[in-house]
Amino acid sequence: MAEDRVELPTDLEGIRAAAARIAGQVVRTPCDPAPAFADEVPGALWFKFENRQRTGSFKDRGAANKLLQLGEEERRRGIVTASAGNHAQAVAYHATALGIPATVVMPTGTPLIKVSKTRRYGARVVQTGVTLTESLDEARRLEEVEGRVMVHPFDDPRIIEGQGTVALELIEQVPDLTQVIVPIGGGGLISGIAIALKALRPDVRVVGVEATAAPSAHASLRAGHVVKIESAETIADGIAVKRIGDLTFPVIRALVDEVVLVDEESIASAILKLLERERTVVEGAGATPLAALLAGAVRCGPADVTVALLCGGNIDVNMVSRIIDRGLVADGRIARLMVRVRDRPGALAGLTRIVAEAGANVLEIAHRRAFADISVGDVGIVMHLETRGRDHVDEIIQRLEACGHTVVETA
Repeated sequence: MAEDRVELPTDLEGIRAAAARIAGQVVRTPCDPAPAFADEVPGALWFKFENRQRTGSFKDRGAANKLLQLGEEERRRGIVTASAGNHAQAVAYHATALGIPATVVMPTGTPLIKVSKTRRYGARVVQTGVTLTESLDEARRLEEVEGRVMVHPFDDPRIIEGQGTVALELIEQVPDLTQVIVPIGGGGLISGIAIALKALRPDVRVVGVEATAAPSAHASLRAGHVVKIESAETIADGIAVKRIGDLTFPVIRALVDEVVLVDEESIASAILKLLERERTVVEGAGATPLAALLAGAVRCGPADVTVALLCGGNIDVNMVSRIIDRGLVADGRIARLMVRVRDRPGALAGLTRIVAEAGANVLEIAHRRAFADISVGDVGIVMHLETRGRDHVDEIIQRLEACGHTVVETA
């Protein structure tokens, strides 16, 4: 994806200046090795924990850099922005700290935790539009009507510079870095990182990752120009953008080595594994780099030193519960079996005994007689089981069938 010449929205010096400007305003987040994934990811894997920023995501960097450069007159007018949540919280937090009135337009489906935190940080919240693109349209209207200063979530050189400060930390924290995997929403984060890394370490591969359900950068790269995708509904709501930025697209096309896609099941599984193995809460967008690695979407060899950027951790607890369940199902650790047995006393007890002896736990059980496609002398037993994984489910099915039962449905 290389071009001979491209006009970049900023440069390494701009990113270095941003790092000096926001020092003390944002967290220098840790970057630690991830040995818990050594059996699944070749080479050395590190995690950059941007979910540990003050407002829970990397967005603190760009917001602080932008707001610190506003003049007195601009601060009096106040600012307006649109965000699915992370940029909103960062802008609200830093605007309040600087005494700047802030209005944030958020999509109607934004997780409640992000809406409530944005209000708690001191911003006026207006919820309108299904997608971030629609919310941006309303923010631009308010910019005109109320005379506020727009703080774009990604298509702004000052925002890009702030996000690029991540790369400066990475080079210091992981000197032998060979590739970094970065989520792509509007493209501000990966643009800033790519500009800094390619200036300092052009040998380092920069890989972008999007949700298959919201592939705005991927679609634009294939078309050769910025395009608007039709749908952007994904559990990775932080990167659910219908249209990549006009400033960020040329940077991605010129400096990003590859853009890959990951599906919803892979993202859910990655969130679950980060909870279990790293004891860290990461939202859908933040889990996409690990999802891409575990799904084999990113090339990774034994000599590679890879950093997966965990860009945010702002996720609704109800969504966490659903994602955990979805991830467990995808891993085969929650399974549903419908077993046909003879409709007679003791049949259910015998069935559950086999399951218990196989080491599985019964979470839920139900009889199906009237609606099951079975003979009148049989009954369908639907069991929801907690297992060790797909191999364990196969073992349970083999045991059931060895005892004369018929498994007629699995999920």
